[in-house]
Amino acid sequence: MSPRERTVKLEEVSPPKKSQNLRPILLTDATIEERYEKVKQRMSAQQIDSLIIYADKEHGQNFEYLTGFIPRFEEALVIIHQDAPTYLLVGNENLKMASYARVPVKPLHVPFFSLPNQPMENEISLQEVFKQAEITSDKVVGLVGWKYFTSNQVDNEKLFDFPHYVVEAIRSIAPKKLVNRIDLFIAPKDGARVTNNANEIAHYEFGAALASTCMLNALDAIEIGKTEMEIGQYLSASGQTNNVVTISATGNRFEQGNIYPTDKKIAIGDKISLTTGFRGGLSSRSGYAVFDREKLAVEQKDYLEKVVIPYFKAYRTWLETIQIGMTGGELYQRIEEVLPKAVYGWHLNPGHLVANEEWMSSPIYAASKERLQSGMLFQIDIIPSVTGYSGVSAEEGIALADEALQAKIQINYPELWERMLRRRAYIQEVLQLQIGSEVLPLSDGVGYLRPYLLNKSCAMVSD
Repeated sequence: MSPRERTVKLEEVSPPKKSQNLRPILLTDATIEERYEKVKQRMSAQQIDSLIIYADKEHGQNFEYLTGFIPRFEEALVIIHQDAPTYLLVGNENLKMASYARVPVKPLHVPFFSLPNQPMENEISLQEVFKQAEITSDKVVGLVGWKYFTSNQVDNEKLFDFPHYVVEAIRSIAPKKLVNRIDLFIAPKDGARVTNNANEIAHYEFGAALASTCMLNALDAIEIGKTEMEIGQYLSASGQTNNVVTISATGNRFEQGNIYPTDKKIAIGDKISLTTGFRGGLSSRSGYAVFDREKLAVEQKDYLEKVVIPYFKAYRTWLETIQIGMTGGELYQRIEEVLPKAVYGWHLNPGHLVANEEWMSSPIYAASKERLQSGMLFQIDIIPSVTGYSGVSAEEGIALADEALQAKIQINYPELWERMLRRRAYIQEVLQLQIGSEVLPLSDGVGYLRPYLLNKSCAMVSD
């Protein structure tokens, strides 16, 4: 029986077990060395002499991939050469981080990268800084920001998502060829960051699992009369920094432009949206503050049939279809077949890659020829929008892993392996979603969807 012929329904089920005693797994020196070599190999293949990688608090993931940290409230650059040392350019409050960088670096102090009105001692021009960092006029220089431009309307190599003053300083001393080379890091086909080894998967699973545990706790806490902030407090944990804006919203969202939880109280029949994310994964849920359809407004009583069931069928199709070697276009088309965009209003990619950031890039788009690979980390991110109804969401993360990668996880991270097996068993035996052997759930909430959020014993299941 094909996925489209099988039904889905709301049924009383036990909730997934929440992972306990989660602990962060740090990246090993061997992993950092592997990352560095992946970048250097891609530089060589594209004949890039020097690579300049930009970072600030919001856009530091490619920088962090090699250094192990982001510059928090400052700007920073790391410069990799084919034939010279690696340089770290940082402001006042990150100069001390040079000794902690995961790759060997020569630090250069750049007061321009510091906060406003801080001391500008040792100030020299940015041009002189880049000369000290061995950027010369005869080199092909690649710039790495964070945006992977895929438009057919522009010359993507000439779009630079760097501060203008930095680009102009580089251009003034390296006019030979300046190109955008973000593809070396996040291009879905062969970017260095798009696949992960066992250590990296263990590193990122911590955040994905933590986000899901937070979400399950928040769902359990929903009650009439509680405020957005009271529910929102469950969406943070262990002092970890969120990589998205936390959503805890009841009723109409974005009133007066506000995007943060307030003291608004949950009322019967309210639409509710919840989202939290940490490095490695995000968890999101949407539904109504009701126990069953009887408390829905008359025009929304068919919410289950109109929105939730079609969505969950698409979700099931996604989980049961995704596999190593298929193209992103094939997976995109399957979702289009079971959840037509024209009817259900989704417009983003139905799934994307995740790492330190919540959305890195995606091989899943219309007519994509990008092959899905072992080591890719995905979020199941299908967002229907049907006029007159609340949204619906069960966004969580999975890893694709072939037998060799699974064996390394099992040997090196046995506790993680046991969590993944437990999650797979729940998805298949309780939710009746028959996922492939290559799909490893990164969080406890994969597949678990409660559309009526006051009814904490019922969730969507397949047959």
